[in-house]
Amino acid sequence: MSQTSPPTPLSKSLPRWERSFSLLAWPPLSTWKTLASGLTLFGLFFAFLMAVQFATPHLVGNDGYYHIKLAYLMQTEGLKPAFPWLPLTILNAESFVDHHFLYHVLLIPFTYGDLIQGGKLASAFYPALTFLTVWWLLRGQRVPLAGIWSLGLLAISEAFIYRMNMPRAQSLSLAVLVLALHFLLTGKHRWMLPLAFLYVWLYNAFPLILVFAGLYTLAELLLHRRLVWQPLVYTSAGLLLGLILNPYFPDNLTFIYHHLAPKLLNPTEATRVGSEWYPYDTGQLLENSGLALLMLAGGIFGLGLRGRRMDVKTATALFLALFNTYLLFQSRRFIEYFPAFALIFAAIALTPTLKTWWDSLTATPATILPDRALFSPILHGLLTGAFSLALLLAIYFNLQASQKTFADVRSSERFQEASAWLAAHTPAGARVFHTDWDDFTWLFFHNSHNTYLTGLDPTYMQIYNAELYDLWVEITQGDIETPSHLITETFGAQYVITDLGHKDFLAQAANDPQMEEVFRDEYAVVFQIVTVSTQNSFE
Repeated sequence: MSQTSPPTPLSKSLPRWERSFSLLAWPPLSTWKTLASGLTLFGLFFAFLMAVQFATPHLVGNDGYYHIKLAYLMQTEGLKPAFPWLPLTILNAESFVDHHFLYHVLLIPFTYGDLIQGGKLASAFYPALTFLTVWWLLRGQRVPLAGIWSLGLLAISEAFIYRMNMPRAQSLSLAVLVLALHFLLTGKHRWMLPLAFLYVWLYNAFPLILVFAGLYTLAELLLHRRLVWQPLVYTSAGLLLGLILNPYFPDNLTFIYHHLAPKLLNPTEATRVGSEWYPYDTGQLLENSGLALLMLAGGIFGLGLRGRRMDVKTATALFLALFNTYLLFQSRRFIEYFPAFALIFAAIALTPTLKTWWDSLTATPATILPDRALFSPILHGLLTGAFSLALLLAIYFNLQASQKTFADVRSSERFQEASAWLAAHTPAGARVFHTDWDDFTWLFFHNSHNTYLTGLDPTYMQIYNAELYDLWVEITQGDIETPSHLITETFGAQYVITDLGHKDFLAQAANDPQMEEVFRDEYAVVFQIVTVSTQNSFE
């Protein structure tokens, strides 16, 4: 009977240059070492993000107030609560589509206490998980010191940390895309189907996953002259199923078109939307993401030093880094993807060069250095210490910059007292005229007793009724004298709320005898229109 030799331990099968680093062992997933490494990294990510998050007692940005409040309503009223709050938009009660449905489901565990504190915890917890997926990807690609590379996410871009720390779905969107890259590079192409399915339910950026599959297929085609069709087929099938087997089908298809078309087909003439849809200027980008750009440049430089043909994983990482660079130059909101994929590309592209460099250092001739066994760990310790110190300093400076940015966010008390007055003095469902589309998230958070005009995106009202939208803009800019009769008869609102910045509108309201100021604080003014007409010519 033949005997088989016991399998070689995986750590012994690694090349010499990898074995020289103590952190490079590749234990099975079931071992405590992998679990301990993952938990340690998650703890570091979470601690950093919490330190940034609690530099302010408020939520960051506007939309987070909407997301956490809707998640609360899903917790208290069911996963598909009625949505009567934006009746003059494409998100009216009959057509409402929750295009972040899965994200709101994932927020529900954070809605059982104070909503602001819950939103802040979720805004640190989910990005920490996302950063952990980057470690998982790099580990799967046998990148040395994958944990240290992944900690670089905390250092390379202040704007990236800002976007990741928002109570919005973009952090989990990045996690999906990193997992997609992992499945593509490890040949687990069937997993693209359920991942794409979930992505549709999570976030309206889901077409990105199909681009990722396409760029991987392109890399295979260019380098191996073969068409690997499975990723595209599985991803497309997952997206199609996610669109059809959807809680909001078929309204979700109409909404997707209305949401994306104005921004993608004719962005220069589209209605002015949030600043995130517009590009950074060069100086601003260099200031808030200089290290991320350096990562991209370093990865490209590493390609020139390789001295051999690129493999598929490096080509795919390059394509994705360049693709996200292009998106970033078009819109600043893609800062939520670019730094991560610049780092991933740099880690993969520089690995062979670092391997060659390390092997040459540790292969010093015996005539020069007789005791190489002693030299290697000393050199390893010195280099690791120097690199770790530089990384810690970069993380510290990015933490300081991020905390400073967070300290300047708008107060969660904005509209709080004015909303409380409206809730106490108006009938349930009474419509309130407001003077900024992005005020809706604050009003909705503090007061779901009333309904409003427009919110989340100004195009939602413009698409619903362009004439009505233009009239609303004229009124809010103070271009119409005595606006009270239009507010009541056309918009069906007897109450008006505005911040103190709309001085031209406030001047017109002060001169309108039918607009009576009933509340004022440091954030807002509330008017009541004393001549009541509930007719709404647009309904």
